[in-house]
Amino acid sequence: MKLTTKGRYAVTAMLDLALHDGGGPVRLAEISRRQEISLSYLEQLFSRLRRAGLVVSTRGPGGGYSLARPAGEIAISEVIEAVDESVDTTRCGGLGNCQNNAPCLTHELWIELSARIREFLGGITLGSLMENARVREVAQRLEAEAGDTEIRVPVESLEAERQP
Repeated sequence: MKLTTKGRYAVTAMLDLALHDGGGPVRLAEISRRQEISLSYLEQLFSRLRRAGLVVSTRGPGGGYSLARPAGEIAISEVIEAVDESVDTTRCGGLGNCQNNAPCLTHELWIELSARIREFLGGITLGSLMENARVREVAQRLEAEAGDTEIRVPVESLEAERQP
């Protein structure tokens, strides 16, 4: 399996957005500065994320992007799929034509691995990543390095999100 920069950056940018979504729309320039991702690349990614219904955009002064759903409802697999990334570990793209137009000896192994990776990433949400102490530590470090104040999402809102 090869997860390219596109998929990694999309997940990183969406997590950054989720961490800062509590104070209104977030400008891509802010995400670009904090995560050191090209603004033009972020614009391309967010165009795809918007079409997939994962983010909404607000135009004008004070505009930017917001999550379309609560962070706890957005699976990492959705983010990766929205930017046309694949978690397929087969050489044949799952078609079964990997060796002389037929399945190779280990085809079923790679099919099962791909399914488990999709299942794993489908079970992790932006909200669950936000609750991870190490993720929050890194986010705070990046805030300080970028000269930003702090993460806008209070811990209380994360706890409220977990309540049924």
